[in-house]
Amino acid sequence: MSRHSGCQRERQRSMTHPPSDAPRRKPLRADAQRNRARILDAAEAVFAEKGPSASTEEVAVRAGVAIGTVFRHFPTKNDLLAAIMKSLRQRLTDQGNSLIAEGDPATALFTFFALLVEQAAATRTVVDLLAQTGVEIQPDEPIQALEQAIQALLIRAQHVGAIRPEIHVAEVVALLTAACHGALRGAWDEDLRRRTLAIMFAGMHAATIPRTS
Repeated sequence: MSRHSGCQRERQRSMTHPPSDAPRRKPLRADAQRNRARILDAAEAVFAEKGPSASTEEVAVRAGVAIGTVFRHFPTKNDLLAAIMKSLRQRLTDQGNSLIAEGDPATALFTFFALLVEQAAATRTVVDLLAQTGVEIQPDEPIQALEQAIQALLIRAQHVGAIRPEIHVAEVVALLTAACHGALRGAWDEDLRRRTLAIMFAGMHAATIPRTS
């Protein structure tokens, strides 16, 4: 199938199928679950590498499945993009909960903060594609969904004296929203993210009390 016909097929499907990532009524068989996971992983990599020019056919090739298999799981490209964002939010939630349970209280919030900003920069192509097709995903949506984890990490960090006690979760979320928006719209590279976050984290760290002789 040519690239032109593939794109035309996607446009036709987009016009006849409204974007939706609603759960299926029947649970997927084990092989179907594996295919869906492979498609999502492949799509995330393809769109990150090739941007808006990437096609569903390229996703199918990367995933090692037939194009029909992709369309059975995701009837339109919009469905596929929305599913990527949903999957990403779930992964981040799981990582946040893991840090709450097992992470170093003094550093876990900073680790999670940096991870969220990194993901915002990495998913810029997906968010832009969704916006172009009318499925706007605001950069603060995943942050709102993860606020509970952020609050728990903040409390743990303050309990061990790693973060200033007067800082509240609303302020951490405000800083995180600004950083994610900047990384998303400004396409921050790794060095700029590192330097910017270092400045933010320095302001959040508890002040060192000078020793008296």
